[in-house]
Amino acid sequence: MLFSLLATGNIQQIVTELLLTLPVIVLALSIHEAAHGYVAYKCGDPTAYHMGRLTLNPLKHLDLFGFLSMLIFGFGWAKPVPINTRNFRNPKRGMALSAAAGPAANLLLGVISAFLLGFFAALSNYVALELGQGFLFTALKYVCTLCSLGTIYNFLLMAFNLIPIPPFDGSRIAFVFLPQKYYFGIMRYERQIMFGLLIALLVIDRFTNFSPFGWIAQQLANLIYIPSYDLFNKLLLPKEIYQLFFS
Repeated sequence: MLFSLLATGNIQQIVTELLLTLPVIVLALSIHEAAHGYVAYKCGDPTAYHMGRLTLNPLKHLDLFGFLSMLIFGFGWAKPVPINTRNFRNPKRGMALSAAAGPAANLLLGVISAFLLGFFAALSNYVALELGQGFLFTALKYVCTLCSLGTIYNFLLMAFNLIPIPPFDGSRIAFVFLPQKYYFGIMRYERQIMFGLLIALLVIDRFTNFSPFGWIAQQLANLIYIPSYDLFNKLLLPKEIYQLFFS
């Protein structure tokens, strides 16, 4: 993430990607928490609604350390949306659906971003062919970078939050399948588990230069981006040009 970007030594690239990364992270974290609150509200718990958390306003959601962690390391968090399971008509079901809503929102946003990346990348090919690599081509390259960052960061946040241990959303989903005494027994140590996991991830990344969540995000991105890029190239480019470069 930020460390790998700084390692390029390209000042223009660093500044450009940093400026494009900031709104991507803000939106990814905000939509994640707003989705939690919205689904909880629909399931019968108005707590987030009364606290003004059913909004994309980042000031309502962002946690400074979680935001910086997302920027620097590629995994982070926002202020958790308060949920009172006693308000749910079916507590286990309501908790699971509310927990799944955040990663699902990031999955949807990641898919949309990857699809748009395919379109704008293909469009930049067409513009380069018809108009040359002028202002419009350069602008499209920035749009492609924005879509690429939106794809990766949303898939990263989704994968990170689906870890099936406290305090991540995956543990709330697992709550459906675990007896309450075991679930709440584990929840007592959620702070220690979180710090232990973060340290383990940093050590793995430092000594192996491998991020399991980065790998998952890249695989998901390729799954959507590559076929959409191929499709839009077929639609936009003349047949003979497409066959020459993409067949």
